[in-house]
Amino acid sequence: MAVEIRLLGEVTAHVGGRPVDLGPARQRCVLAALAVDAGRVVPVERLVERVWGAAGPRRGSTALHSHVSRLRRALAGAADVVRRSGGYALLVDRPDAVDVHRFRALAARTGDVDALTGALALWRGEPLAGLTGPWVEAERDRLRQERLAAEHDLVDARLAAGQGAELVAELAARAAEHPLDERVAGQYLLALHRAGRTADALAHYRRHSARLADRLGIDPGAPLRELHQRLLAADPALAGAPARPARRVPRQLPAAPVHFTGRDAELAALTAAVDRGGAVVISAIAGAGGIGKTWLALHWAHRNLHRFPDGQLFVDLRGFSPDSEPMDPAVAVRGFLDTLGVEPGRVPVGLRDRVDLFRRLLAGRRVLVVLDNAADAAQVAPLLPADDSCTVVTTSRNRLSDLVTGHGARHLPLDVLSEDEAATLLTARLGDARVRAEPGAVAELVRLCGGFPLALGIVAARGRTEPHLPLAALAAELRELGLDALDDDPTAGLPTVLSWSRRALDAAHARAFALLGIAPGPDVGLPTAANLLGLPAERTGALLRGLEDASLLTRDARGRYRMHDLVRRYAADTARHGLTGAERDAALRRAVDFLVRTAVTADRLLAPYRTPIHLDDLVPGTRPEPLADQGAALAWLTAEHPSLLAAQRLAAERGWHRRVWQVAWALQTFHIRRAHLQDGVATWRAALTAAEHLDDPGARIGAHRSLGVFCANTGAHDEAVGHLREAVALAERTGDRAALSHAHHALARAWETRGDDRRALEHAELALGLFRELGNRDFEVDALNSVGWFEARLGEFERARAHCGAALELAREDGDEGMQAASSDSLGYIAHHSGRHAEALEHYGRATALFRANGDTHYLADCLDRLGRPHVVLGQRERARAVWREALELYLAQHREEDAERVRRQLAELGG
Repeated sequence: MAVEIRLLGEVTAHVGGRPVDLGPARQRCVLAALAVDAGRVVPVERLVERVWGAAGPRRGSTALHSHVSRLRRALAGAADVVRRSGGYALLVDRPDAVDVHRFRALAARTGDVDALTGALALWRGEPLAGLTGPWVEAERDRLRQERLAAEHDLVDARLAAGQGAELVAELAARAAEHPLDERVAGQYLLALHRAGRTADALAHYRRHSARLADRLGIDPGAPLRELHQRLLAADPALAGAPARPARRVPRQLPAAPVHFTGRDAELAALTAAVDRGGAVVISAIAGAGGIGKTWLALHWAHRNLHRFPDGQLFVDLRGFSPDSEPMDPAVAVRGFLDTLGVEPGRVPVGLRDRVDLFRRLLAGRRVLVVLDNAADAAQVAPLLPADDSCTVVTTSRNRLSDLVTGHGARHLPLDVLSEDEAATLLTARLGDARVRAEPGAVAELVRLCGGFPLALGIVAARGRTEPHLPLAALAAELRELGLDALDDDPTAGLPTVLSWSRRALDAAHARAFALLGIAPGPDVGLPTAANLLGLPAERTGALLRGLEDASLLTRDARGRYRMHDLVRRYAADTARHGLTGAERDAALRRAVDFLVRTAVTADRLLAPYRTPIHLDDLVPGTRPEPLADQGAALAWLTAEHPSLLAAQRLAAERGWHRRVWQVAWALQTFHIRRAHLQDGVATWRAALTAAEHLDDPGARIGAHRSLGVFCANTGAHDEAVGHLREAVALAERTGDRAALSHAHHALARAWETRGDDRRALEHAELALGLFRELGNRDFEVDALNSVGWFEARLGEFERARAHCGAALELAREDGDEGMQAASSDSLGYIAHHSGRHAEALEHYGRATALFRANGDTHYLADCLDRLGRPHVVLGQRERARAVWREALELYLAQHREEDAERVRRQLAELGG
């Protein structure tokens, strides 16, 4: 039978897919000391030093021999530890049986994106977790450095494949973590440049140079200086992106569950069901949670990765979350589209269009889609691929009969573990010797847990943290809580087990457990948790690790913490009954204030031109997170977006109306930039309701205006105009000229989306007059171009030329390349429709160059479409054909089907 030894996380061994009992930490350390040199002889003296340190036991070789003998029995012939020439060697059937060697083999393929991604996917946390000692610390540090090098190599490989914008957020965080690393700095510069943010790249180079000079007294090295010069010279070779980027392979599966036990019949049934094709629903009988549905799905998925070479998608649909509604399918499919590489600006707004795009992207691909914790069939149906090359596995507490009857899904019921399986699970967690020593106590623990894996895992975690406590004592503690209800309702055991587990926590851990149960969002990062608890990050981290050790909390690959739904519901109950209302209120205010204040900081980095809002004094104990630049801001907002939405809901429930409004304001730029348009509508609806409770007319005006803008962008034209008219009326009644100017500017855009250029011009002219009156130069330029654009659309070309020409001059004075591009595009349109076609080519040429430089592919496509027309009039048919082909490719990539069809007709009429 094959053996697998894992060191990149907790040290474990699996034989034939089953975990084996490796005994105490010292014995696992012996295995690790041999496994890092698998196949090679390690001298006895070196092994003793690795395991016990320089001052090892007096009879170290005897102690070592004892551990080796027990390891041989544990590995059961699947691997062997042999004595050779003064040392021991671990013999395995293949070199990659040890994950460290498999990682190194994959990491050596430095230019291979898939290989490097696979290498990093082997990591399950801190290497050699649970072991201590000088050699362990040194080896752990070396492995960390190897992981960091592989991460750098993966970024290089992705950059070589033409990526850039996709890496900005990741590299922003890495640059903040490694501020003096010139390799990271160079990668970040290149990614920013390819994302159309060359100015940000140059600014980061200046900051990096200053940091090197300040801390080390040196200048950047030659490679980084050369890259800087190439950026200044706009070297076209730096674009590097192939015409059609390589198809992204998603790898979203969480880590495989540790110590998975039993379920042989269910695993076989799942394999058979998948072999027959279609979807599979894993559902618990009696609708019980904590029965191991997700564990089964993930364990099977990781054992069958070879079946899905085109990737794996995973989403927790939060169908039974105690603090939020089930996830909207539109949000879930949006997450899939992001993972599949669809740029934010190209994600369709409506659910139907998103689903169509999702299904086209998966057509013909062998992808596994795991839909975890589904509420009902209506939530799942839009997430089913249309192509039978894909496999869908759904877990739910409900049977989802409509999915079975309507979509041909196969139902796989899941019962509690049998007594033998439950005992095997405890054996894997607690060790064979300890279980064999107290069979009666083990049998009672199995009965008290009702066969629920979640309960068994918590009991085992308690046993592992107190290795000298007899299992009989653990069973007696549980029995004292009273479990008579188990005879009639096996699900009653879980809250009892949780109650028993909580009683074992000290006061600090118990308080942290309770407060985490009411934290906003589906998961929590360390900074948010520290603010929630009102403690320093170091102390908070220690408490979280303690709860993780007790199996009350899990941490994902991003370092974020979450609770199982049932555990969270219990934690929230303990907060309501075990903490005072004042203590809960103070903790939630700190968490919400932290999220709001940091989000405002992020927005100021993304949109420094926005007029700042007034912020109240921070709640005592709140420590907002500093953010270095736009990349760090985007990365933070992306990670905390679900928590910010949850914080707004929490603030609304508690009547914290100002915070509700501030969340919507702080997320506005992010929602626009990442095309979260429906979230923009939802947050501003909540903000408008909150604003009605505030003695602040400006808040109501801003809510109406912003909600109108998002409604217009999502096609709700009538509602958009209604909100914007209300914003105008309120601004006029209160005499708020600044708010009035922005409301008219927004109304012009709204009427443009309705196709009413005359009304759009009226509001653009009003906005222009107000911006000039207020001396608002930035928006005056935009309004000038808007007035000219609508005049041109109405055939008033001379007036249009004057307004757009003035906008261009002001934009040049201000160095605003975005407005230079927009006004040049307008002037090109005016010149073409005035019969000045050669002049139109000049304006359009300047606009397309600037749109390209800024990475604005949306407006670039429109500009190229218009550019082809003067080419045709001037007889330059090949040039027209070239720009229209590029416009067509961009429209198709952006899923703008009507625009694409129009360009197809133009190409057909052109001939050739």
